[in-house]
Amino acid sequence: MVAASPATSMGGQHDGRIIMIVNGQRETLEAPISVTELIEERRLRPERVAVELNGDIVPRNKRSEIMLHDGDTVEIVAFVQGG
Repeated sequence: MVAASPATSMGGQHDGRIIMIVNGQRETLEAPISVTELIEERRLRPERVAVELNGDIVPRNKRSEIMLHDGDTVEIVAFVQGG
């Protein structure tokens, strides 16, 4: 099971906002969201992505349950079809 981290050395929560790293880029979210919501915000097809949270793969059936926290590191990899 994946465990999201509590606030880290990034400085904790800032006025309710969450600062995290997504695909190597620092991002600020206005409120906590789930992994599913992050995928939806980016208009990605859930069945075509893999998500890693703090070094652990997030199972597809757990994405809606796992909330993102301040200091988390997320990697989203989209699968593309070649030809």
